[in-house]
Amino acid sequence: MRARAKICGITSVGDAALAAAAGCDAIGLNFFPGSPRCVDARVARDIVASLPPFVTPVGIFVDAEPARIEAVLREVPLGLLQFHGDEPRAACERFGVPYTKVVSVREPGPVDMAALEREYGSAAGFMLDTFDPAAKGGIGRTFDWSLWPASSGKPLVLAGGLTPENVGAAIRRLRPYGVDVSSGVEGEEKGVKSPARVRAFMDEVRRVGIE
Repeated sequence: MRARAKICGITSVGDAALAAAAGCDAIGLNFFPGSPRCVDARVARDIVASLPPFVTPVGIFVDAEPARIEAVLREVPLGLLQFHGDEPRAACERFGVPYTKVVSVREPGPVDMAALEREYGSAAGFMLDTFDPAAKGGIGRTFDWSLWPASSGKPLVLAGGLTPENVGAAIRRLRPYGVDVSSGVEGEEKGVKSPARVRAFMDEVRRVGIE
């Protein structure tokens, strides 16, 4: 089975169409004001309306006020929420939408998945991303893949520094349920996807899936 793939940091209808045509399973819409890829609800609504069937729109939030998330959900029909901050379980559950919890990976040892699964037992899965004290994703750096959990009772998604050049090796080594990419499929301008790099990324995901 091939890894599922999300193209994150989508900021336009055109880039959403590009990602969908390349074969992604989901797109990420960033509602964190501190991100250069942040979109407002009006733009996000237009992007979601343009998606073909079977491409899931995912909303990214970082310690957002509940009223902020509720306002977005009133305008944008999101299929999944992705929480990047320090949100407790109750804050993730309160919206009645499936969610994933992002885990920032850092040394000295592997992620304690048993503790996370107890704390966030209602999560649809977990995303493991590179720790950075000043940013919440989209920094274009990998973490030490030796820290990847040996097992988990939940689907695990790999993020952090993935590119068309390394995603194949990452999938072969770690066998994640899914992979997530943002800056790795962009050109020089943050938030604008490169058609060639998006297609190359998805080609690699598919290639490994049939090996």
